[in-house]
Amino acid sequence: QVQLQESGPGLVKPSQTLSLTCTVSGGSITTNAYYWSWIRQPPGKGLEWMGAITYSGSTFYNPSLKSRTSISRDTSKNQFTLQLSSMIHEDTAVYYCARDLGGSSWSTFGYWGQGTQVTVSS
Repeated sequence: QVQLQESGPGLVKPSQTLSLTCTVSGGSITTNAYYWSWIRQPPGKGLEWMGAITYSGSTFYNPSLKSRTSISRDTSKNQFTLQLSSMIHEDTAVYYCARDLGGSSWSTFGYWGQGTQVTVSS
């Protein structure tokens, strides 16, 4: 029922800001009490949780990325967005959006988008 779809540029230049949008269907991002998260996976690496925005609009970030990360939402469009600034080559990854319950385990991420490849290159 719930579906998530990432969209945004596939190529970003170093030092620029990445902006990705996750469009949610089949459920409202304002419905209690889900977290709407961004996760990424660099090539050959594991999954890295980046941050989330809750049903009420509160945000949480991975401390390692907090200084460069901003998550927001547009409730009228049932969308939430990721902005990652000061992009470097190491930010090249597949980026996913997902629905979570706010726990510490991947087992609570019941719905995922298909992922979108983002490459940082000049």
